[in-house]
Amino acid sequence: MHDHQGRPDHELGEVQRTHWQETYTEHPGMYGEEPSAAARHAGDVFRAADATDVLELGAGHGRDALYFAQSGFTVTALDFSATGLRQLSDAARSRGVAERVTTTVHDVRAPLPLPDASVDAVFAHMLLCMALSTQEIHAVVGEVRRVLRPAGRFVYTVRHTGDAHYGTGIAHGDDIFEHGGFAVHFFDRALVDALAAGWTLDEVHAFEEGELPRRLWRITQSLPRRGGTAPR
Repeated sequence: MHDHQGRPDHELGEVQRTHWQETYTEHPGMYGEEPSAAARHAGDVFRAADATDVLELGAGHGRDALYFAQSGFTVTALDFSATGLRQLSDAARSRGVAERVTTTVHDVRAPLPLPDASVDAVFAHMLLCMALSTQEIHAVVGEVRRVLRPAGRFVYTVRHTGDAHYGTGIAHGDDIFEHGGFAVHFFDRALVDALAAGWTLDEVHAFEEGELPRRLWRITQSLPRRGGTAPR
């Protein structure tokens, strides 16, 4: 599969990896130290579900992973930027939570490096709306389902097709548009619903973030308990 610029999807992904590495190097701690509003919400959801271990996809330099660790969760933080994860590890040590944080360099286009049914909760802030094809996004969510225990919770955020950048900039096909070197896959509601098949879709919450502002959905969904089926 190729994008509209004639580049294979995997090449676009590698370009994005390099861009993020350079960005984290030039702007360490670029998102600040305060956790995102989505992470605060996810922490409440995870505590209410009696979760103890959390997997974060696309942890970056770690403001949300550190929040989860400081809230008492054991955190596995994955990102394809080794630079961002080094910043996260350094911050975890300085805050005294290093024993609760494990970092692994990982590209979510590959299977998650965790066993089946090994975590209680998964969090992903704007990871699924990076330069991933619809097929790759479905594969990631399939992997999330695999590593979650029964009744596990998944909270993720994505920019959606109501965002001001949707349909503008460099078009790569499959609702992916690039601005300032960053490619974004904008979600429509049909994709959200498709990704929730077999789950309980607990909430789709619209919110705004940043100066543009970016328009996002925060999705909360849960797996059935062992032997059960998720109502739709």
